[in-house]
Amino acid sequence: MKIKECVCFDDVLLEPQVSDITSRDEIDLTTKLHGRFGFDYKLPIISSPMNTVTEAEMAIEMSRLGGLGIVHRYNSIDEQVTMVKEITKVASQNSESFGCAIGSVGDYLERAKELNKHGVDVFCIDVAHGHHSLTERALKTLRDYFGNQAVLIAGNIATAQAAYDLEKWGADALRVGVGGGSVCSTRVATGHGIPTLQSIIDCAEATKHATIIADGGIRNSGDAVKALAAGADWIMLGSVLAGTSESPGCFDAAGTKPYIGMASATAQQEWRKSEPGYVEGVASRVHAKGHIAGHLSRFAAGIRSGLSYSGARNLREFRTKAVFVKQSQAGLRESHPHHPGMR
Repeated sequence: MKIKECVCFDDVLLEPQVSDITSRDEIDLTTKLHGRFGFDYKLPIISSPMNTVTEAEMAIEMSRLGGLGIVHRYNSIDEQVTMVKEITKVASQNSESFGCAIGSVGDYLERAKELNKHGVDVFCIDVAHGHHSLTERALKTLRDYFGNQAVLIAGNIATAQAAYDLEKWGADALRVGVGGGSVCSTRVATGHGIPTLQSIIDCAEATKHATIIADGGIRNSGDAVKALAAGADWIMLGSVLAGTSESPGCFDAAGTKPYIGMASATAQQEWRKSEPGYVEGVASRVHAKGHIAGHLSRFAAGIRSGLSYSGARNLREFRTKAVFVKQSQAGLRESHPHHPGMR
């Protein structure tokens, strides 16, 4: 059996290059969800469709900051529509954009139709294993119904073949990453998965027009920079945004909020109202991080610094200039702050 060698975020660094950028303000992070749609987003960041990350308040703020929020689907159609109505009250005044997650079985088409009646035209087929016949059916059904009047995001996927197939089935954008999330245990429970950075490299090379959304394993702005250099157009964040003031849930006495993997026993018991037949996630709590505006501003500043080290003023230029180098475990240790007196 031939075993493929893969790289993850900690295996590589980006080689610094000559630059004539005098200010990080010169760097443009604008991206599109798909070339067929003219809307430009100032910030290539999407909030994950998890019930402890994105509801109305998060979607509103993500849009205001120039990114994209995807409202989770772990609710009834009426409950999701209520969130959409709350968002559109603000969106109608500020021309904001957002999306909604749907499934690939059951009420997914009915849900999409009802959401579309209230202004939603970005749909995320949100499943753990996106390279599946059910995803194919859902994509083709939705494309037949909406034509080119909707953006269809699909995933999650991990391979070049999956990227090729989902684009062929009708996906405009692909969520790339299987098992790398901080509250995901898929790789442990099933033995399946590919390091997210390798998946991004492979999927970006396999697609013609679909945009790539890096999803899972991104812990900081440095990981995001590596994902963008590898071919991602967007970064999807879950744990980084959990615990912000705009994320769902209440803070407890210790100042923490829940952050729950959607394949965890806790999440499935809450939204399916039954004992789970499988568990591929965990439940956790995160400390308060303050408002998302300041948090994302620092994250975006890190990305801009990353581009500046490659002498790139925008994401397209960055991908042509970026050069990866492999680092050893000793190099990884050296990469982190290591002064003995630090606190």
